[in-house]
Amino acid sequence: MQPILRRLSSLYAVSMTIAVAALIPMPAPAQSLDEIVSQNGCRNCDLRLRELRELKLQSANFRDTILREADLKEAVLIESDFREADLRRAELERAKLHYSNFSGASMRAVDMEKANMTGAKFIDADLRNADLNETELAGADFSGADLRQSSLIRSNASNAVFREAKMDNVDLERTNLTNADLSEARLKQSDLDRVFARGANFEGADLSGVRLSSADLTDANLRGTDLTNALLRHTRLAGADLTDATGLSQDRIIGACGDDRTKLPSGITLEPCS
Repeated sequence: MQPILRRLSSLYAVSMTIAVAALIPMPAPAQSLDEIVSQNGCRNCDLRLRELRELKLQSANFRDTILREADLKEAVLIESDFREADLRRAELERAKLHYSNFSGASMRAVDMEKANMTGAKFIDADLRNADLNETELAGADFSGADLRQSSLIRSNASNAVFREAKMDNVDLERTNLTNADLSEARLKQSDLDRVFARGANFEGADLSGVRLSSADLTDANLRGTDLTNALLRHTRLAGADLTDATGLSQDRIIGACGDDRTKLPSGITLEPCS
């Protein structure tokens, strides 16, 4: 009796697997460029390795689409939907992607150098090892995104949101973070040399091991940050609030300056800014 029951159980499990699989939509076969243009996108299509350079569409639908290693250099896809899309190792240099939505997308090692992504959404997206150098990210939303080991050198991320983002070992050298929100973000061992972060919000962020050389954090909110082993060399902290910041070591503050508005943890002193 027991062997029969086990066999029936196995048959039931197989039938349920088949039934569930039948409900999962499979990617549509690759479409021609003319079809992509006429349909204003290609939702849930398999477009991996496709040559789509300089494609121009408005409010296009590429949701759930596989664009892995596709060539989208200099594409113009403003206000387009890339939610949950697979863009791993895709090439999007100099693309214009204003206000597009990449939330939940898989974008590991994507190349978006010099792309314009003003106001774009990357909520919970996977952007590990991404090339975002010299990109336009003003007002973009990276809440909860994974940006570990990515590079944003010389990017403009003013007013951008990185709330609760994973940003370990990110290169932010010379990035404009004016009024950006990095609250509760994890920036362990990241490079913030010459970062321009006036009025930025780092409240509760993990800044352990970061390098802040010649950075401008005027009026920045650093309340409750973890600054263990952080290096502050010639960093400007006029008006910055470091209330309840932990781990800051006086011997790792070299030439940093503040003013009478700067709020510091007990035992920490700064030179006056000139």
